[in-house]
Amino acid sequence: MMVFSEEQRILKDTAREFVTEHAPVAALRKLRDDVSPDGFDRVLWNAMTELGWPGVLISETYGGAAFGFKGLGAVLEETGRTLTASPLLSTALIGATLVEHLGTPAQKVQWLQGIASGQLVTALALEETHHHAPQRVTFTASGASGEFVLNGTKTFVLDGHVADLLLVVARSSGAPDDTDGVSIFAIPRDRNGVSVTRTFMVDSRNAANVTCSDVTATKADLLGGEEALGRARGSLDYTLDLARIGLAAEMLGSIEEAFDRTLAYLKTREQFGVLIGSFQGLKHRAAEMFSEIELAKSVVMEALDAVERKDEALPLLSSLAKAKVSDTFHTVSSEAIQMYGGIGMTDDEEIGFFLKRARVAEQTFGDAKYHRSRYARLSGF
Repeated sequence: MMVFSEEQRILKDTAREFVTEHAPVAALRKLRDDVSPDGFDRVLWNAMTELGWPGVLISETYGGAAFGFKGLGAVLEETGRTLTASPLLSTALIGATLVEHLGTPAQKVQWLQGIASGQLVTALALEETHHHAPQRVTFTASGASGEFVLNGTKTFVLDGHVADLLLVVARSSGAPDDTDGVSIFAIPRDRNGVSVTRTFMVDSRNAANVTCSDVTATKADLLGGEEALGRARGSLDYTLDLARIGLAAEMLGSIEEAFDRTLAYLKTREQFGVLIGSFQGLKHRAAEMFSEIELAKSVVMEALDAVERKDEALPLLSSLAKAKVSDTFHTVSSEAIQMYGGIGMTDDEEIGFFLKRARVAEQTFGDAKYHRSRYARLSGF
């Protein structure tokens, strides 16, 4: 069971009340049906800002709440319950972590304050293929003396088409698979040569393809400054581990909600005058789901704790959490559709939104297969 401190529990309860009232699954349906140009509700984002959510990880020095990673995990779990569309993952977690971990003092003042105030949306431009491969970077940053030219294409950029600032992972030296030679450039989305194409995902959440054609960048755009040129791999890996854990917390919330809805359906749906929840076969399947969810809760909490205690095993626990939660979300969402029967396949029922979200979230920042392989590799196998 996930255990939080009293303050974290209050934050979690507040988040649940807020998203239940202001961001139910029906809100995501409306964004989809209206083909919202932003893909999220700006008014809702402003309300989240008033609650301090964008600045949960940011110190008070830069206008944040400094509530810690476990606090953000609590919020993400609740947003997962209602499939809330927002820049929390791309900006409050990924953007804030990367700038805090790698940015220069001036960059921190400029961008962390923007994130905490809700006025700056960031997007990590990392992936270059349809499969998660953060160790391979072919996107190039050529040049010298503080002047660079960026060329390449990035795929599956979360919130890419609405981001004010693109955090672009580029190779400034070496071969595509080299550990060294990786840099990160903070590029405004409207800079000349930047082309952003929105992609419509099955889960109705934001993603985009980003292409840079001879985009000019200076040392001021280089995250961490000239000292960080070619040395961003460590910060990137750390940020990705936190992103996976945060996403796992969000997915856990979705899993819990999908399971709760399925149990409620089993207790009310009758077949031939009998509640289907009384069928032995369905009881066994529900019990198995419950057991898997409890295991998922344990690994997510352990991963959240590992971040706060700066555990050296963080990469292992990150992959463990992402693999386990991906498997569990896949199973629970599939079983939910099966137990709802034919009506679960229709758009009238909201349970289908959870299955669609599961299929995209599983692949984001590496699927279960990727992370089982990574866990084995990190363990020396």
